[in-house]
Amino acid sequence: MKILTGPCVLEDRDTVMRIAEKLKPLSEDKRVEFYFKASFDKANRTSLSSFRGPGLDEGLKIFEEIKKQFGYKVVTDIHESYQAAPAGEIIDILQIPAFLCRQTDLLVAAAKTPAKVNIKKGQFLAADAMKHPVEKILNTRGITEVNYENSDKAGVWLCERGNTFGYGALVVDMRNLVLMRNYAPVIFDATHSVQIPSTGGTTGGNSAFVPTMAKAAAAVGVDGFFFETHIDPSVALSDGPNMLKVDDMYKLVGDIFAIQDALGYN
Repeated sequence: MKILTGPCVLEDRDTVMRIAEKLKPLSEDKRVEFYFKASFDKANRTSLSSFRGPGLDEGLKIFEEIKKQFGYKVVTDIHESYQAAPAGEIIDILQIPAFLCRQTDLLVAAAKTPAKVNIKKGQFLAADAMKHPVEKILNTRGITEVNYENSDKAGVWLCERGNTFGYGALVVDMRNLVLMRNYAPVIFDATHSVQIPSTGGTTGGNSAFVPTMAKAAAAVGVDGFFFETHIDPSVALSDGPNMLKVDDMYKLVGDIFAIQDALGYN
């Protein structure tokens, strides 16, 4: 099972390295295909004054250190096309943010790197519409037919994190997990699915529902999970209200494996 996890954003180096160290037992679990995830720049913050991260150059240095010290594969978001090439030299998975999942130049730039590409489904799109971003990546990589097998071989994933209907919360239609697997392996973003966007001047959420959503997705059947984690989410500089404590995530991963084992997915 693929697990993409780590802090929302690269905070100070010491905090990032402490979280990376705390995740080491998960990275050594033979059942897990482990990826350390964080953003070098949170370009879609609610407030102009919100913390965004260290930026591309400094962020890539931190990722290089994480890879060297822990041997982790790493994941980060890109928001602009020029970021793809330098990031792709170091990053194992380039993640396309949900609001940018239709941006052709960004998708093509990511596809031209050797990295895998994880495309988050836009909160405004139906599952069937995600065939087209996948097609852009596959076509750029010389593949014409969009299906699960081709995407899996070409390193193209889709990520579900819910839809918004204008009342301030995200709603996950579990049918999307089945529909999108026609096009690519599907990662369920359990922590962003409980996000409450733009609560006042910041983005809120309710992490109490993360286990519920993750276990439901495990029962439906997905290829992996995305969890934002922190040693202490209450002091996280981004997305704290919907993040999991690292220790709580370990218990949840155990529950997910139990569900998948019971249903014969593993």
